[in-house]
Amino acid sequence: MSSVVSVRNLRKSYAGGFEALKSVNLEIEEGEILALLGPNGAGKTTLISTICGIAVPTEGTISVGGFDTVADFRAARNLIGLVPQEINLEPFETVMNTVRFSRGLFGKPRDDAYLEKVLGQLSLSDKKDAKIMMLSGGMKRRVLIAKALSHEPRVLFLDEPTAGVDVELRKDMWDVVAGLKASGVTIILTTHYIEEAEAIADRVGVISKGEILLVQDKAELMAQMGQKQLSIELSQPIDTVPEALASYALERGGDGQSLIYTYDTRGDRTGIRTLLNDLSNAGLTMVDLQTKQSSLEDIFVGMVKEDA
Repeated sequence: MSSVVSVRNLRKSYAGGFEALKSVNLEIEEGEILALLGPNGAGKTTLISTICGIAVPTEGTISVGGFDTVADFRAARNLIGLVPQEINLEPFETVMNTVRFSRGLFGKPRDDAYLEKVLGQLSLSDKKDAKIMMLSGGMKRRVLIAKALSHEPRVLFLDEPTAGVDVELRKDMWDVVAGLKASGVTIILTTHYIEEAEAIADRVGVISKGEILLVQDKAELMAQMGQKQLSIELSQPIDTVPEALASYALERGGDGQSLIYTYDTRGDRTGIRTLLNDLSNAGLTMVDLQTKQSSLEDIFVGMVKEDA
């Protein structure tokens, strides 16, 4: 699969000496959904702004669809749709006129049939003649996406697209993103909601302190870095873990009536069988077992802590 966005040795620093991006390298593949995760101040929005030409790189190169974002700014920018975090729309304008105006800014000829198709994809058809001020927050975010798609971009950047949106609307937005991918749009989203990345992304990138820590296929990442936890419920609470079980690095549950055993899913052996034997030999009686797989959130939090 070919790269539609290529970022090489990108640095962005500011007058006071603050370095927001540090030698970032990133290849975004045609037709994928890439979720970019990172804590506040990690550099997510700066990276998007620099790729989109809103900020000028201090060093390095960026190309979109083969066009350099500095030398061929207009050609590169025409391939990009950007949905910002902030909702900044003209309240007294209608949805259709708002989207039509955005298309015109890119020099595209009027094509209401295409715009109506976009509004239909976003469940906005019945709102096309409504004024922006009459829309809910979730609908306004859909209008932002329609604006970003109005000039038929190949790449769509979504900067915190579901910030402040309730859970039901967030899941609706995931369906919208999946539909856009099916239509051939490459999507890059930043998000604080890790379940969002887990639900819809093909690959996951983690950025911290202006550096990309990894970019990897989501399923591979969870398989390689994921761990499982075995929760052992005991018949009686215990004050301390018996010395005979020290080699298993067990943790007591909050109530003292359970033990947590963490093991690597990639290991040849889990050690569970011997643990259960040793548990019985130590005089502990088990009444229940439960397993839990590490989530993407567990992996992300662990990586960012290591980088701190």
